[in-house]
Amino acid sequence: MPLSDEERRRLEELENLLSAQDPSLARNLKAGKPAGPLPRRMILAILAVLAGLVLVVVGVATQILLIGIAGFALECVAAYWLLDGLGISSWKVEPPDRSRAGKGKELR
Repeated sequence: MPLSDEERRRLEELENLLSAQDPSLARNLKAGKPAGPLPRRMILAILAVLAGLVLVVVGVATQILLIGIAGFALECVAAYWLLDGLGISSWKVEPPDRSRAGKGKELR
C-alpha cells in the first residue's frame, strides 16, 4: 500500500530532522548496515546462560539438587551480565511526585 502525499511529506520531514540532529546515525541507517558485531562480553553472557540451562536440565535429570541450583544461579548472573551489556538493567524507578499530593479530591 503506497504512502499518501501527506504521509510521504511527513516522512521526508522526519528524515531531514534526523539528519540534522544526528548525522552519523542517519548515515548508518541509510547504509543499512548493523552497528557492528556483538561484543565479546555479550557472546560470553549468551553462552553462560545456555550453560546454566544445561546445568539445570542435568540437575533435574540426575536429581542432584546442587547442580540445578548452580545452573539457575549461573543463568541469573549471566542474564544480568547480558542485560547490563545491552543497557537494559539500568532502569531507574522515579519516586512518586509528592508535590501533587493533596491537590485534588479528598477522600473522607
